[in-house]
Amino acid sequence: MEEATQNTSGGYNKRPLWQWLVIYVIIGAIIYGAIYYFFLSKNNGYNNKSSDNSYSSQNPSPSSAMMNEIKTVLKPVNSNEAGTAILTEEIGQTKVEINLTGFTKDIVQPAHIHLGDCPGVGSVKYPLTSITNGESTTTLPVTLDQLKKELPLAINIHKSASEVSVYTACGPINF
Repeated sequence: MEEATQNTSGGYNKRPLWQWLVIYVIIGAIIYGAIYYFFLSKNNGYNNKSSDNSYSSQNPSPSSAMMNEIKTVLKPVNSNEAGTAILTEEIGQTKVEINLTGFTKDIVQPAHIHLGDCPGVGSVKYPLTSITNGESTTTLPVTLDQLKKELPLAINIHKSASEVSVYTACGPINF
């Protein structure tokens, strides 16, 4: 009996080493889980999930009324064309800058802001400067707030002036 009470030196002698390892693994898993939950699983972390198969472009909600730029992702429709449209408000007007990849060189492509959503857009709401070699810039006489009130809207790119019924890229305008 005396031997059992004399082992009071503390430390690792009170528990077997395998029990300490299990405790450390559990504590490590809890810490890793907390780090993952609070930092990595959010949309701004490493696990940012955005689907290339849908037409929705994920834009963060504006945190202030001073929002002056919207990015629209243009996804392929009947083509390999894709790109972005940046809508920037400047002095009560909206500048629309379109950049495409996968375009056919030297072909003029009509572009419009249509009523509705991709891929089944409605009538033309605002004509845009035709795209040549993947680029176009247009200034519209409306603010971003006015465009927001007119939603749903989508930017639609057409194959050419002679094939305006064939769409090559489309992207919804989301605020």
